[in-house]
This record gives sequence, C-alpha cells and structure tokens, in this order.
Amino acid sequence: MTASPAPEGQQPAEGRGDEAARPVLAEELFTRCRTAEAFSDRPVGDDVLHRLYDLLRLGPTSGNCSPARFAFLKTEEARQKIRPALSMGNVERAMAAPVLVVVGYDPLFFEKFGTLNPMPGLRDWFAADVGLGDETAFRNGTLQGAYLIMAARALGLAVRPMSGFDAVMVEEELFRKQGWRANFLVALGYPEGEVSSPRAPRLPHEEACLWL
Repeated sequence: MTASPAPEGQQPAEGRGDEAARPVLAEELFTRCRTAEAFSDRPVGDDVLHRLYDLLRLGPTSGNCSPARFAFLKTEEARQKIRPALSMGNVERAMAAPVLVVVGYDPLFFEKFGTLNPMPGLRDWFAADVGLGDETAFRNGTLQGAYLIMAARALGLAVRPMSGFDAVMVEEELFRKQGWRANFLVALGYPEGEVSSPRAPRLPHEEACLWL
C-alpha cells in the first residue's frame, strides 16, 4: 500500500500540528508503504516531480550544505543511455520505471555556500580539505536521497532504490559537464497493485542499537 497525497490545498498533518494524525502518517510511510514490485502506466507529471524536489530539499543537512544532485530520467531514450551501466539484475527494473532517478552529489557543493550558508570562512574550509569535502558530500547527499524516497511515498508514489551499477559510466554519460558523482538509483512511479511478497526481516533493536 502506498501513501495518498494530501487533498489539494490542504497541508499534510505535520504542517497542521495535528498530533493525532502524526502516528497515522508515520504508519503509512514506514509500515504500510512497500518497495515497488511493479509500476502502472500512469505517467508521473513534471508538476509532481517538482513538488517532490521541493519537499526533499527541505530536509536538514549538515550546515545546510545540500550536496545532492538529481537526474530525473523521464523518457525511454534517457533511460537507455545508462542501460549498459546497470547490473544484469537491475536492467528490467530500471527500464520498466516511469521515472528513473540518479541520486548524485556535487563534490564542489561548497561553492553554493554563498546562497546556502554564508558563514565566513566555511567555503574555504571545505575547499582546502578534499577528503572532508568528499565525505561531507557523500554522507549528506545520501541523506537527501533518503528524503527523496520518503517524500515520494508521501506523494502517493512507489519507489525502488537500487545499487548495482557502474557509477563511472553513469557519470560519464550524465554528469560529465557538471562534475557530479553518482551515488544510487531510485525507480519511481505509481504502483501497480499491491505488493504480494512478504516483507523481508529487519534487525531488532537488540542487535542494531546501543542504549547508553
């Protein structure tokens, strides 16, 4: 089951401060929503994709660095450009999606600090330390990719995140001009029916958490 978008002109429950609705929203996004098995033929409009980005960009990042960059492959022709870069198990899944998103990041994200965070010296701090810049860009870009997944669910879309591709080939095909780097892929669209397979196990808190 996928999340349904809020009625037009109505803010999501969190924006209204509706305490009773917040557990319902969490249940919808994390428990009821499932990784897509198939997508319908219903197109995903540009207005939906713009709304998707407008939501995900609001998620917090370290120092508001916002390093994630996204390529939305909306046509068969665009998706075919990176087909040779996909691992065998991901070809059919990626090609069948109405939209394939390449989640990347800009290693020179700090050049945007004049807009995003004009703290004195911040740009030069990252520019002087390539290792710190790359680590920050990858970490926060991945975080923004997760925001994309949850924002898509909130808009009623189904998603299938994927690894298993040649990042260098994708970067050469899509990001050479910008100098961005590819991180992971997200197949995106409206769901086709209910997910029939059982949910894979997740680790319990006893195995995954420290309580100190």
